Amino acid sequence: MSAASPSPTRVALTVDMEPDCPPYLWTWRGVTEGAPRLLDLFARQGIETTWFTTGDTARLYPGAVKAVVDAGHELACHGVTHQRFDWMPKDSARWEIQESTKRLRDFAEITSFRAPYLRFPGHYLDLLEAEGFRLDSSQALYKKDVPGVENGPSLVRIPASITSSALRIPKLLREFFLSRKPDPVVLFVHPWEFVDFRQSNLRLDCRFRTGQPALDALSSVIDFFKGRGATFTTMRALGEEAHARRTPQAQKAAA
Repeated sequence: MSAASPSPTRVALTVDMEPDCPPYLWTWRGVTEGAPRLLDLFARQGIETTWFTTGDTARLYPGAVKAVVDAGHELACHGVTHQRFDWMPKDSARWEIQESTKRLRDFAEITSFRAPYLRFPGHYLDLLEAEGFRLDSSQALYKKDVPGVENGPSLVRIPASITSSALRIPKLLREFFLSRKPDPVVLFVHPWEFVDFRQSNLRLDCRFRTGQPALDALSSVIDFFKGRGATFTTMRALGEEAHARRTPQAQKAAA
């Protein structure tokens, strides 16, 4: 009898909806120009995604947030002001989490969180649990992590797999790296990457192949995973699957 085939890779495509290329720019062309292009791409590809959104985005551009929810995507939290949580005291972190959660829950249920710059101290996880979060995606497989616990009693952590600019590199090299990522594959992009900043003076990783080339590359990434039999999912779904697999002993250890 032949061995069972491995399950298709699960892919969570996520969007960090924030100001343009912080901390180098603080404009909003990504939200006004890039986000609609992403929503159109996801509709054509027929996939659900997760949008980690700042409270400032919700305050300044409520229509953009409503468009995400109306399109059937998961709305998730990215703090208020896009400041680094590992540089702020716990009281400031508490305000960022409480305020952003309050603003975003005017639009939809919020259970997933990602800190700006993928930096979130593990000893702040209790702040997320206090606000009812079930998942944190503030870690990255390609970064040295901020020290702290891995999970909380009611919270799981699922890291990002690869940096967003890597999705814009040439196709052969990009697919070489993507094919070696373990399940689940968590990708993230920013709406500002789909605005043409190629002639700006931003640092190279913030401007190369932005605009239409970035949109074409992302469409190719989606096709690549579809061709491998992958399934696209949301961070909320990944989190609930992880919670379901946790044994009572593991939950006790996390506590």
